[in-house]
Amino acid sequence: MDESDKKALDDIEEFGCHVLGVMEGDNKPSFSYSIGIGKKQGKPDLVILGLKNKLAHSIINNYKNRLLAGEVFEPGKYYSDFLGNFDVCFIEVDKKHYDEYFGWGLWLNNGDDFKMLQLIWPTTDGVWPWDNGKSEFYVWAQPILNESGGLSEI
Repeated sequence: MDESDKKALDDIEEFGCHVLGVMEGDNKPSFSYSIGIGKKQGKPDLVILGLKNKLAHSIINNYKNRLLAGEVFEPGKYYSDFLGNFDVCFIEVDKKHYDEYFGWGLWLNNGDDFKMLQLIWPTTDGVWPWDNGKSEFYVWAQPILNESGGLSEI
């Protein structure tokens, strides 16, 4: 076990999760995700694509703390108090995306036996991925990681 492995495990034990920030690259947006929420609470971990890593890290910790306080987040429903005055929505990430996005989650869980939710955020104009009139940048910045890779499940 190297230092980064130990840090991740220590963070999970002390804080209830470890948050990883992945820089933009290979024509993909930056993203952040948690590991350890499933291990500590038996609830889904969270991924956020396309927001700055510092903001996403803060939102993930807010999510973890709200779970600890007893809140439940259901895919397809809207929730407030995560991103300023904007609502957000959650979708369940399909396991076909785990290898590409969640290497640390696969490591921690010895495979893909864990759940991951994706937090979906609107544009500052209130446009959602399933709305008409969205920009190409917005579509690129927030790929939808559900089963269909689209919005038919929302």
